[in-house]
Amino acid sequence: MYKMKLPVGKIPVDILREVVFKNLGATRKEVTLGPTAGVDSAVVDAGEKSLIVSMDPITGAVERIGWLAVNVNANDISTFGVEPAFLFSCLMLPEGADKRLVETISKQMNDAALELGMAIVGGHAESTPGLTHPIVVGCAIGITPKGHYVTAASAKAEDRLILTNTAGIEGTAILASDREAELKKTLKSEELERAKDFYRRISVVRDALTAFRTGGVHAMHDPTEGGVSGGIHEMADAAGLGVHVFQDKIRVSAETAKICSHFDLDPLQLIGSGALLISAEAKKAEEIIQKLEEKQIQASVIGEFRADKNQRVLTLKSGETVALPRPTSDHLWRALSRQ
Repeated sequence: MYKMKLPVGKIPVDILREVVFKNLGATRKEVTLGPTAGVDSAVVDAGEKSLIVSMDPITGAVERIGWLAVNVNANDISTFGVEPAFLFSCLMLPEGADKRLVETISKQMNDAALELGMAIVGGHAESTPGLTHPIVVGCAIGITPKGHYVTAASAKAEDRLILTNTAGIEGTAILASDREAELKKTLKSEELERAKDFYRRISVVRDALTAFRTGGVHAMHDPTEGGVSGGIHEMADAAGLGVHVFQDKIRVSAETAKICSHFDLDPLQLIGSGALLISAEAKKAEEIIQKLEEKQIQASVIGEFRADKNQRVLTLKSGETVALPRPTSDHLWRALSRQ
């Protein structure tokens, strides 16, 4: 058991396995896929349909918290190759919050849901004692023909690992918004405005559905907490595989690089909603990339999965090969904890 304080962010995988996954209530035959490390959604069968269900909180952002709550949860559904359809939400607001804050968050959620074609179908809202900032928890649902989906746990040895877009997108947007005053010392005003607008890049629904419909996709995962590096480890953990990744193949935007340099962060360990990891058959990888690029979605092969689960390495730009970093806590928290 864990005897030290928990790190900020996600609970460590060993605690999930030793505690959380051993306390899951009754066994139901409809549950095809329950809680699994590295897999962000559950699958519940309902007749000839499968329901893909996911839940995520937004805790480390303030400016666009409602927008993020919808998109981050929608992303988890789409990584199964399924279109997100419904959202439940729980709004927990600080003591003293007013109607304007409720309206701001609700409008952000409405705008995001309209853009994705999702219906917000229920939830809860309250003023919560002890909170200093809002928290929004979302639960998204998608519907697909029974069994017609992939999971993050289905990668295969020798699959090519494809990454869409760039590393650290969500973290860039959060820090540019929440630490704007400090970053004015490092970034030009136009750079800072572009970085704040990275919120518009958060969705990977088009990426995931395009890749899945092209064929040859075995697994997909969106790197949230822990960034690209953490997301790759989660896929490898879920599939029991190793991986070889090439740093020079991973795109990092100029704005992200500057912000990470200012706070001394690793962009590969910065919360990364807005990028998508795809494990695909080698013979289909280039076609998938072509289909993505036809929709103006950047994509490239950044590595491949290996059979040896103990071999998880990163070849640096210098040519040196090192262990692929496994984040103990997202680097976003390192920056937000600075006074």
